[in-house]
Amino acid sequence: MGLLDPIKSLLGKDKLPHHLRLGREGEKAAKSYLKQLGYKFLTANYSGPHGEIDLIFRHEDCLVFVEVKTRTEGGWTRPADAVNRDKRKAIIHTARQYVRKLTDSRVKYRYDIAEVLVREGASEVRHIPNAFQE
Repeated sequence: MGLLDPIKSLLGKDKLPHHLRLGREGEKAAKSYLKQLGYKFLTANYSGPHGEIDLIFRHEDCLVFVEVKTRTEGGWTRPADAVNRDKRKAIIHTARQYVRKLTDSRVKYRYDIAEVLVREGASEVRHIPNAFQE
C-alpha cells in the first residue's frame, strides 16, 4: 500500500471504472482456474508496443498466452467473439516480443482464450485452448 492510498480512498479516487474492475475480476478468476488445471503462472499484463497480454503461463513444455474476456450474464455474444482480427494481431506481435526476450526463443507457444462469465458474485470460466493461430 502506497503512502497516498489512504488519502485516495477517502477522496474516492481509488475506484476504477466498472469495466476495469470487471476485467480484473475476470483475470483473477481465469488465473485461479488455470492454476487448478496445473498451469504454472508466469506473469500478468505483459505490455509491449503493440498491446498487452493478460496472462502468461507455462503448461508442460509450452508457453501459453491467454487473452481473458469477461462479461456479465445476459450478453448476446460469446466473450471470445471480441478477440477479432486486430486484437489477435496485437496479441501475436506482443507474444513474439516476449519470446524474443527469452534465453531460448525456440520454445513452443500457443494462444488461448479464457471466457469469464460473472453472475451474482460468482464466476464461470470457459477455457479455449489453442483458440487461434498465427
